[in-house]
Amino acid sequence: MNLDFFIPRSADAERIAPFYYMRPNKACDSGVIDTFIWRESYDIRVSIADDKALLILMKSNGECFSAMPFCKEEDLQYYFSVIEKYFNEVLKKPLKMYLADEEAVETLALKYDPRYYVKEEADLKDYLYKGDDLRNLSGKKYHKKKNLVNKFLKEYEGRWEYRTLRCSDREDLLDFLDKWYEKRTEDEKETGDALEYEVIGIHEMMKECFSLKEFRAGGIFIDGHLQAFSLGALNPRENMACIAIEKGNSEIPGIYQVINQQFLIHEFPDAELINREDDMGLPGLRKAKESYNPIGYERKYMVLQKDFKG
Repeated sequence: MNLDFFIPRSADAERIAPFYYMRPNKACDSGVIDTFIWRESYDIRVSIADDKALLILMKSNGECFSAMPFCKEEDLQYYFSVIEKYFNEVLKKPLKMYLADEEAVETLALKYDPRYYVKEEADLKDYLYKGDDLRNLSGKKYHKKKNLVNKFLKEYEGRWEYRTLRCSDREDLLDFLDKWYEKRTEDEKETGDALEYEVIGIHEMMKECFSLKEFRAGGIFIDGHLQAFSLGALNPRENMACIAIEKGNSEIPGIYQVINQQFLIHEFPDAELINREDDMGLPGLRKAKESYNPIGYERKYMVLQKDFKG
Protein backbone atom coordinates (compact mmCIF):
# COMPACT_ATOMS: atom_id res chain seq x y z
CA MET A 1 0.00 0.00 0.00
CA ASN A 2 1.32 3.43 -0.96
CA LEU A 3 0.87 5.91 1.88
CA ASP A 4 0.70 9.56 0.89
CA PHE A 5 1.62 11.65 3.93
CA PHE A 6 0.83 15.37 3.93
CA ILE A 7 0.94 18.34 6.32
CA PRO A 8 -2.55 18.84 7.81
CA ARG A 9 -3.98 22.32 7.31
CA SER A 10 -7.05 23.97 8.76
CA ALA A 11 -8.98 23.16 5.59
CA ASP A 12 -8.34 19.45 6.28
CA ALA A 13 -9.82 19.50 9.79
CA GLU A 14 -13.37 18.52 8.85
CA ARG A 15 -12.08 15.71 6.66
CA ILE A 16 -9.78 14.08 9.20
CA ALA A 17 -11.70 14.71 12.44
CA PRO A 18 -14.16 11.77 12.06
CA PHE A 19 -11.31 9.25 12.06
CA TYR A 20 -10.41 10.13 15.66
CA TYR A 21 -13.86 9.05 16.84
CA MET A 22 -14.14 5.73 15.00
CA ARG A 23 -13.06 3.56 17.93
CA PRO A 24 -13.14 3.81 21.74
CA ASN A 25 -10.48 6.29 22.82
CA LYS A 26 -10.40 8.79 25.70
CA ALA A 27 -6.98 10.38 25.09
CA CYS A 28 -6.81 14.07 24.24
CA ASP A 29 -3.59 13.47 22.28
CA SER A 30 -5.74 11.30 20.04
CA GLY A 31 -7.74 14.27 18.84
CA VAL A 32 -7.80 16.73 16.01
CA ILE A 33 -6.91 19.86 18.04
CA ASP A 34 -3.69 18.40 19.42
CA THR A 35 -2.70 17.33 15.91
CA PHE A 36 -2.86 20.96 14.80
CA ILE A 37 -1.42 22.56 17.93
CA TRP A 38 1.66 20.33 17.85
CA ARG A 39 1.93 20.17 14.07
CA GLU A 40 5.05 22.36 13.84
CA SER A 41 6.69 21.02 16.99
CA TYR A 42 6.57 17.39 15.85
CA ASP A 43 6.65 17.90 12.08
CA ILE A 44 3.32 16.06 11.90
CA ARG A 45 2.27 14.35 8.67
CA VAL A 46 -0.97 12.45 8.11
CA SER A 47 -2.17 9.89 5.59
CA ILE A 48 -5.70 8.69 4.88
CA ALA A 49 -5.48 4.99 4.03
CA ASP A 50 -8.27 3.42 1.97
CA ASP A 51 -10.62 6.13 3.29
CA LYS A 52 -10.78 3.88 6.38
CA ALA A 53 -7.88 4.96 8.59
CA LEU A 54 -5.89 8.01 9.58
CA LEU A 55 -2.19 7.32 10.03
CA ILE A 56 0.13 9.86 11.63
CA LEU A 57 3.91 10.30 11.44
CA MET A 58 5.90 12.55 13.77
CA LYS A 59 9.52 13.50 14.25
CA SER A 60 11.44 14.96 17.18
CA ASN A 61 15.21 15.41 17.50
CA GLY A 62 15.67 13.31 14.39
CA GLU A 63 13.60 10.41 15.75
CA CYS A 64 10.60 9.18 13.74
CA PHE A 65 7.59 7.74 15.51
CA SER A 66 3.90 7.19 14.97
CA ALA A 67 0.55 7.57 16.67
CA MET A 68 -1.77 4.60 17.00
CA PRO A 69 -3.93 4.29 13.84
CA PHE A 70 -7.38 5.91 13.96
CA CYS A 71 -9.95 3.62 12.39
CA LYS A 72 -12.78 1.29 13.37
CA GLU A 73 -11.84 -1.10 16.15
CA GLU A 74 -12.22 -4.13 13.90
CA ASP A 75 -9.70 -2.62 11.46
CA LEU A 76 -7.13 -1.66 14.07
CA GLN A 77 -4.98 -4.80 13.78
CA TYR A 78 -4.74 -4.42 10.01
CA TYR A 79 -3.75 -0.74 10.00
CA PHE A 80 -1.34 -1.32 12.87
CA SER A 81 0.41 -3.79 10.56
CA VAL A 82 0.27 -1.24 7.70
CA ILE A 83 2.11 1.45 9.68
CA GLU A 84 4.55 -1.15 11.00
CA LYS A 85 5.32 -2.26 7.44
CA TYR A 86 5.85 1.38 6.43
CA PHE A 87 8.42 1.83 9.21
CA ASN A 88 10.18 -1.43 8.36
CA GLU A 89 10.21 -1.26 4.56
CA VAL A 90 10.16 2.46 3.78
CA LEU A 91 11.84 4.10 6.76
CA LYS A 92 14.00 1.02 7.46
CA LYS A 93 13.31 1.38 11.18
CA PRO A 94 11.47 -0.56 13.88
CA LEU A 95 7.99 0.71 14.59
CA LYS A 96 7.92 3.16 17.48
CA MET A 97 4.81 4.76 18.96
CA TYR A 98 4.41 7.33 21.69
CA LEU A 99 1.18 8.24 23.50
CA ALA A 100 -0.56 5.06 22.38
CA ASP A 101 -3.99 5.07 24.04
CA GLU A 102 -4.74 2.29 26.50
CA GLU A 103 -7.89 1.18 24.64
CA ALA A 104 -5.84 0.36 21.54
CA VAL A 105 -3.02 -1.24 23.52
CA GLU A 106 -5.56 -3.53 25.17
CA THR A 107 -7.42 -4.31 21.93
CA LEU A 108 -4.15 -5.35 20.26
CA ALA A 109 -2.94 -7.20 23.39
CA LEU A 110 0.44 -5.54 22.95
CA LYS A 111 1.49 -5.95 26.58
CA TYR A 112 1.42 -9.73 26.10
CA ASP A 113 3.05 -9.84 22.67
CA PRO A 114 6.77 -10.73 22.88
CA ARG A 115 7.44 -8.85 19.65
CA TYR A 116 6.89 -5.47 21.36
CA TYR A 117 8.23 -3.57 24.31
CA VAL A 118 5.39 -1.63 25.98
CA LYS A 119 5.94 0.96 28.72
CA GLU A 120 3.42 3.27 30.34
CA GLU A 121 4.28 6.98 30.05
CA ALA A 122 3.19 7.65 33.62
CA ASP A 123 3.66 11.45 33.62
CA LEU A 124 1.52 11.80 30.49
CA LYS A 125 -1.73 10.20 31.66
CA ASP A 126 -4.80 12.38 31.06
CA TYR A 127 -7.07 13.47 33.92
CA LEU A 128 -10.77 12.57 33.56
CA TYR A 129 -13.66 14.28 35.36
CA LYS A 130 -17.46 14.18 35.48
CA GLY A 131 -18.91 17.01 33.41
CA ASP A 132 -21.59 17.89 35.97
CA ASP A 133 -18.98 18.10 38.74
CA LEU A 134 -16.97 20.77 36.94
CA ARG A 135 -20.01 22.69 35.71
CA ASN A 136 -21.78 22.80 39.09
CA LEU A 137 -18.91 22.70 41.62
CA SER A 138 -21.35 21.21 44.12
CA GLY A 139 -20.49 19.59 47.42
CA LYS A 140 -17.77 19.81 50.02
CA LYS A 141 -14.99 18.64 47.72
CA TYR A 142 -15.48 21.71 45.49
CA HIS A 143 -16.07 24.18 48.33
CA LYS A 144 -12.81 26.09 47.78
CA LYS A 145 -13.36 26.29 44.02
CA LYS A 146 -16.91 27.55 44.50
CA ASN A 147 -15.72 30.21 46.97
CA LEU A 148 -13.13 31.49 44.49
CA VAL A 149 -15.76 31.67 41.74
CA ASN A 150 -18.24 33.50 43.99
CA LYS A 151 -15.58 35.96 45.14
CA PHE A 152 -14.72 36.72 41.51
CA LEU A 153 -18.39 37.17 40.56
CA LYS A 154 -18.93 39.59 43.44
CA GLU A 155 -15.76 41.62 42.87
CA TYR A 156 -16.29 41.98 39.12
CA GLU A 157 -20.08 42.16 39.08
CA GLY A 158 -21.24 44.10 36.03
CA ARG A 159 -17.70 44.24 34.66
CA TRP A 160 -17.14 40.71 33.38
CA GLU A 161 -18.69 38.54 30.68
CA TYR A 162 -18.13 35.21 29.00
CA ARG A 163 -17.93 35.20 25.19
CA THR A 164 -17.72 32.42 22.64
CA LEU A 165 -14.65 33.35 20.61
CA ARG A 166 -14.87 33.63 16.82
CA CYS A 167 -12.34 34.24 14.08
CA SER A 168 -12.97 37.97 14.52
CA ASP A 169 -11.58 37.67 18.08
CA ARG A 170 -8.28 36.12 17.09
CA GLU A 171 -6.23 39.32 17.47
CA ASP A 172 -7.50 39.76 21.03
CA LEU A 173 -6.70 36.11 21.78
CA LEU A 174 -3.22 36.20 20.27
CA ASP A 175 -2.35 39.50 21.95
CA PHE A 176 -3.41 38.09 25.32
CA LEU A 177 -1.50 34.84 24.66
CA ASP A 178 1.73 36.72 23.96
CA LYS A 179 1.36 38.77 27.16
CA TRP A 180 0.57 35.60 29.13
CA TYR A 181 3.69 33.91 27.76
CA GLU A 182 5.90 36.78 28.91
CA LYS A 183 4.44 36.52 32.45
CA ARG A 184 4.32 32.71 32.66
CA THR A 185 4.95 31.14 36.06
CA GLU A 186 8.12 29.31 37.12
CA ASP A 187 6.22 26.01 36.89
CA GLU A 188 5.23 26.86 33.32
CA LYS A 189 8.80 27.85 32.45
CA GLU A 190 9.90 24.34 33.43
CA THR A 191 8.12 22.99 30.35
CA GLY A 192 10.82 24.65 28.23
CA ASP A 193 10.37 24.38 24.47
CA ALA A 194 7.05 22.54 24.84
CA LEU A 195 5.26 25.70 25.97
CA GLU A 196 6.85 27.77 23.21
CA TYR A 197 5.73 25.26 20.59
CA GLU A 198 2.24 25.24 22.10
CA VAL A 199 2.04 29.03 21.71
CA ILE A 200 3.28 28.76 18.13
CA GLY A 201 0.64 26.09 17.43
CA ILE A 202 -2.17 28.26 18.78
CA HIS A 203 -0.96 31.16 16.64
CA GLU A 204 -1.01 28.98 13.53
CA MET A 205 -4.49 27.60 14.28
CA MET A 206 -6.02 31.02 14.86
CA LYS A 207 -4.30 32.63 11.88
CA GLU A 208 -5.77 29.89 9.69
CA CYS A 209 -9.16 30.56 11.31
CA PHE A 210 -9.40 26.92 12.40
CA SER A 211 -12.82 25.59 11.43
CA LEU A 212 -14.36 22.44 12.88
CA LYS A 213 -17.87 21.86 14.19
CA GLU A 214 -16.58 20.07 17.31
CA PHE A 215 -14.08 22.87 18.09
CA ARG A 216 -14.90 25.49 20.72
CA ALA A 217 -13.15 28.60 22.02
CA GLY A 218 -14.29 30.88 24.81
CA GLY A 219 -12.98 33.73 26.92
CA ILE A 220 -13.57 35.79 30.05
CA PHE A 221 -13.56 39.55 29.43
CA ILE A 222 -13.24 42.15 32.20
CA ASP A 223 -14.00 45.76 31.27
CA GLY A 224 -13.95 44.64 27.64
CA HIS A 225 -10.46 43.09 27.82
CA LEU A 226 -9.72 39.38 27.44
CA GLN A 227 -8.30 37.99 30.70
CA ALA A 228 -8.64 34.22 30.18
CA PHE A 229 -9.48 31.82 27.35
CA SER A 230 -9.89 28.13 26.70
CA LEU A 231 -9.86 25.92 23.60
CA GLY A 232 -11.41 22.47 23.37
CA ALA A 233 -13.26 19.97 21.23
CA LEU A 234 -16.00 17.40 21.69
CA ASN A 235 -15.35 13.71 21.16
CA PRO A 236 -18.93 12.73 20.19
CA ARG A 237 -18.34 8.98 20.52
CA GLU A 238 -17.33 9.32 24.18
CA ASN A 239 -19.48 12.43 24.78
CA MET A 240 -16.24 13.84 26.16
CA ALA A 241 -14.90 17.39 26.04
CA CYS A 242 -11.13 17.57 25.60
CA ILE A 243 -9.78 20.80 27.08
CA ALA A 244 -6.63 21.41 25.08
CA ILE A 245 -5.75 24.93 26.22
CA GLU A 246 -6.58 27.05 29.26
CA LYS A 247 -4.76 30.34 29.93
CA GLY A 248 -5.58 33.11 32.36
CA ASN A 249 -4.21 36.25 33.97
CA SER A 250 -2.77 34.77 37.16
CA GLU A 251 -2.90 38.19 38.85
CA ILE A 252 -6.72 37.93 38.98
CA PRO A 253 -7.84 35.58 41.79
CA GLY A 254 -10.41 33.03 40.66
CA ILE A 255 -9.94 33.64 36.93
CA TYR A 256 -8.89 30.04 36.22
CA GLN A 257 -11.78 28.59 38.19
CA VAL A 258 -14.21 30.87 36.33
CA ILE A 259 -12.95 30.11 32.80
CA ASN A 260 -12.87 26.40 33.67
CA GLN A 261 -16.52 26.43 34.75
CA GLN A 262 -17.93 28.93 32.23
CA PHE A 263 -16.27 27.28 29.23
CA LEU A 264 -17.97 23.98 30.06
CA ILE A 265 -21.32 25.58 30.86
CA HIS A 266 -21.47 27.49 27.57
CA GLU A 267 -19.63 25.24 25.11
CA PHE A 268 -20.06 21.70 26.46
CA PRO A 269 -23.27 21.78 28.53
CA ASP A 270 -24.07 18.10 27.90
CA ALA A 271 -20.60 16.51 27.92
CA GLU A 272 -20.63 13.63 30.40
CA LEU A 273 -16.85 13.36 30.61
CA ILE A 274 -14.14 16.03 30.69
CA ASN A 275 -10.52 15.32 29.75
CA ARG A 276 -8.13 18.03 30.98
CA GLU A 277 -5.01 16.41 29.52
CA ASP A 278 -1.82 15.48 31.40
CA ASP A 279 0.35 17.29 33.92
CA MET A 280 3.68 16.73 32.07
CA GLY A 281 5.16 15.53 35.36
CA LEU A 282 5.10 19.06 36.85
CA PRO A 283 4.25 19.07 40.59
CA GLY A 284 2.33 22.37 40.46
CA LEU A 285 0.23 21.32 37.49
CA ARG A 286 -0.37 17.91 39.04
CA LYS A 287 -1.61 19.53 42.25
CA ALA A 288 -3.98 21.79 40.28
CA LYS A 289 -5.45 18.90 38.30
CA GLU A 290 -5.82 16.66 41.35
CA SER A 291 -7.62 19.48 43.19
CA TYR A 292 -10.57 19.07 40.79
CA ASN A 293 -11.08 15.47 41.96
CA PRO A 294 -10.57 13.33 38.86
CA ILE A 295 -12.69 10.20 38.55
CA GLY A 296 -9.96 8.38 36.65
CA TYR A 297 -7.14 8.61 34.14
CA GLU A 298 -6.52 7.82 30.50
CA ARG A 299 -3.18 6.03 30.46
CA LYS A 300 -0.81 6.14 27.50
CA TYR A 301 2.08 3.98 26.38
CA MET A 302 5.26 3.84 24.39
CA VAL A 303 5.33 0.87 22.00
CA LEU A 304 8.56 -0.37 20.40
CA GLN A 305 8.90 -3.22 17.94
CA LYS A 306 11.60 -5.65 19.15
CA ASP A 307 11.81 -8.19 16.31
CA PHE A 308 12.94 -5.79 13.52
CA LYS A 309 16.01 -7.19 11.75
CA GLY A 310 16.90 -4.14 9.63
